[in-house]
Amino acid sequence: MTELLLLAVCALLLLINTLMTGRVMSSVEVPMRKNLLIGMIWIAPFVGALIAKFHLPAQPAAPARKTKAPAAGFATDMAPREIALGDGPPFPLIENMGLYNGFPMVNWPALAEWASSLGGIDLQRKAMTLGQRAWLLHFRDALGPHFHLYATDDAYVVSSLEDVVAVATAAYIASTRKRIQRLLAGIAHFDADDKNTLLVVDDQRTYYNYVSAYYPEGGEIAPSGGMFINAGCAHFLAMRADLAAIEPVIAHEMTHSALSHLGLPRWLDEGLAVNTERRLTRQGHVTMRPQELHRKHLAFWGPSEIQEFWSGHSFFRTDDGNLLSYELARVMVEQMSQDRELFTRFALNAQREDGGAEAALKVLGVDLGAYACALFDREPDPAWSPDPKGWGTPEPKPPIVGDQDADQLPPRTRPSPSFSIASCASTTINATSATVTRSVVARVRMCS
Repeated sequence: MTELLLLAVCALLLLINTLMTGRVMSSVEVPMRKNLLIGMIWIAPFVGALIAKFHLPAQPAAPARKTKAPAAGFATDMAPREIALGDGPPFPLIENMGLYNGFPMVNWPALAEWASSLGGIDLQRKAMTLGQRAWLLHFRDALGPHFHLYATDDAYVVSSLEDVVAVATAAYIASTRKRIQRLLAGIAHFDADDKNTLLVVDDQRTYYNYVSAYYPEGGEIAPSGGMFINAGCAHFLAMRADLAAIEPVIAHEMTHSALSHLGLPRWLDEGLAVNTERRLTRQGHVTMRPQELHRKHLAFWGPSEIQEFWSGHSFFRTDDGNLLSYELARVMVEQMSQDRELFTRFALNAQREDGGAEAALKVLGVDLGAYACALFDREPDPAWSPDPKGWGTPEPKPPIVGDQDADQLPPRTRPSPSFSIASCASTTINATSATVTRSVVARVRMCS
């Protein structure tokens, strides 16, 4: 009797494992995640099957008898296991892809090496484009069956947005690209052969689970509403909302993309992005009274904090320093760019290594430390001038994912809506020499 009961239990476990294995194999999970789930099912019978059940996406409802054909531009093909082009050997994509928090991460240097072996530059670009699209198909599948990939000549959009919204979002990306090029003529640059890629996730948990791949392990991540990730395949990330809410994120992050070739100091890069976002979307995110914001500035900034600002570290803070850094950068860029030709020369010569100090002196005739002091109605203080020797560790960089280039720029973030930037009253700066002289009529302040 005991033997029969034991045999029945074994048969039941075998049946459960077999059924769950079939369920995993027919799911939309990426192949590597499927292998992990199947291994877990058979290593830990019943328990592994139970865990796999809860990790699988919900089964899509049975299709209606009459299904609407996908609109033009929406990908319907499956994510490939390998990429082939021309007569050369195929690229084993799955073997060169890992998972981080369930998201596919491609070994981009390996893909680039394969592409370079195919021949001319045009063929190499086509190969990299195929690799980018293949990664996006895997990313689409990792996010769930309700996500789709939409492509135009100018953009890729991976999202669960309604078809009409996804189409409008791609159109907005194309128009914003042209507007940024006009607004930042002489500074902004987009590669004519590259498509802008936007990933729109459904919630904060998914957003931060993904972006954590590009931050040091165990480090805090500053709140953000969007991000430009210039690592491997450059792309933007945003959380799902209506198009009006996504537009400022797109404008901000596309500005970072257009400036990425310059390697600007973080404060200059963010100041340009915030001002461009406001110019293009007319959104100011005013949630704090100017007087309150001014008091926060006066209480926060000191010699050590301003050095964090010049080095870029303050933009990664998780306290008010994050908000205040974006606002200080916005005001400085807004004031410096009054003379468009002079500011363009400054931006083209500013170096991240010294926070733009040398370029400011040579081109603008301004000491950045004295400039910042004037904004807070302080006497010039040498301790406020950029001092790279005291910055210690470099600005945070993304970890190497799939052996990608460690010299890639760190992700550029957009302030979270909960850390909205308040508008300040008009400020004026009379910068006629290496020190900032104050106007007797209008004393320089961050906010009146």
